[in-house]
Amino acid sequence: MSISKILLYYKFQPISDPRAVMLWQRDLCQSLGLRGRILISEHGINGTVGGDIDACKTYVKKTKEYFKGIEFKWSEGGAEDFPKLSVKVRDEIVAFGAPGELKVDEHGVVGGGVHLKPEEVNELVENNPDVVFFDGRNAMEAQIGKFKDAIVPDVNTTHDFIRELESGKYDDLKDKPVITYCTGGIRCEILSSLMKNRGFKEVYQIDGGIVRYGEKYGNQGLWEGSLYVFDKRMHMEFGEDFKALGHCIHCGAETNKFEHCVNEDDCRQLVLMCPDCFGNVATRHCGQERCVEVAREQAEQLAQA
Repeated sequence: MSISKILLYYKFQPISDPRAVMLWQRDLCQSLGLRGRILISEHGINGTVGGDIDACKTYVKKTKEYFKGIEFKWSEGGAEDFPKLSVKVRDEIVAFGAPGELKVDEHGVVGGGVHLKPEEVNELVENNPDVVFFDGRNAMEAQIGKFKDAIVPDVNTTHDFIRELESGKYDDLKDKPVITYCTGGIRCEILSSLMKNRGFKEVYQIDGGIVRYGEKYGNQGLWEGSLYVFDKRMHMEFGEDFKALGHCIHCGAETNKFEHCVNEDDCRQLVLMCPDCFGNVATRHCGQERCVEVAREQAEQLAQA
């Protein structure tokens, strides 16, 4: 029986011809039977792919030939966790809406936060009571997991971060040590530079993100709950002893599973639902008035069938 894996990776480095790199990456993945999503811009590459472990090893070797120093995070899963292979050129490899503000050289992002290894994160927190964790993900993701006492900005997409940073809500943090964090580290590469550009004086980021921290400390460190991931798994944990943070929006039962609202035409919002509430069409909605009505209509149709 073959073994499959999922690779999570990114690398900031100047790319003079993003389209040429896109064509090479697409052909490489197709030849190896890998599926997933890869974004390429003049700033670098951002990808998640899955497939046979030997194919993944070949992909890592070939990709390292061009992206010197790129690091890969391995996790459970495979090609079946992705609907297809998508390799695209974009203005940004993470869509903050600030392609002209981001500066990248051969060493990576210019003017970003100080990288901390997982053990250095703990040391900083232990030695400085003013340290603040700042979530660099969409607010939805924090519903099932976050660092202890972290600030979770009111953002639905990365495009919302600049508005949030410039709103004045977090001006009191500008003189405090702030540790930004995200899934694998890439969003914080950019977010930390945006924060420093807006007056945050002491900004850090976790090297390798939540994934690397969880690999080091499991559920015995400062991370709590489940980690939202962008494939069919929807979430992952760092051991069975994780703390359940998420709750069903209908009955309040503990759950770490996001489900799509039943109103597929107009909504498709992801919300936390327990298996029982999701299994009942009448409660398979996000709570918005129109969606509640759609769920009721579908439940009545099923009852009459």
